[in-house]
Amino acid sequence: MLLPDTPLHPLERGQLNAMRLTAAVFWTIATLVSFGPGIGLDIAFDWFPFWAPPAVIAPIGLWSVLYAAPKQWARWGWAWTGKELHVASGWLARRHTIVPAARVQHIDVTIGPVERMFGVATLVLHTAGTANSEVHLPGIARETAEEIRDAIRDQLTVDPW
Repeated sequence: MLLPDTPLHPLERGQLNAMRLTAAVFWTIATLVSFGPGIGLDIAFDWFPFWAPPAVIAPIGLWSVLYAAPKQWARWGWAWTGKELHVASGWLARRHTIVPAARVQHIDVTIGPVERMFGVATLVLHTAGTANSEVHLPGIARETAEEIRDAIRDQLTVDPW
């Protein structure tokens, strides 16, 4: 059990860079795509400047990359107690999920291209049930994810009955 004075580990710094890159790519594409409606409205209405939609979307993207991504990254935390995995996240609404190792049915370690670029991985725990049956812990070192996976797997191989 996680004691109140036990601190959660932060995500790796590489996860912040991955989140920033993902947001930058998304908002760059959104800004470029917004030129289309802007040009269409400029043609339809002489008074409408074609650059107005990108001028609105680009600052939102800049805010997302420079402010929102670091705030979201800082609100993640995790702890492996040897018997259960604690994952806390959330910026506006805080969520603290506790997954007992004995309840895990399937474990994945995933590494996407952006994660690989920044040296992080995502640990995914699958439990029984339908709602909230997957717990994702992004932004940890691949070695750490594999160590937790192996520790949980070792506990599952012991027959509790």
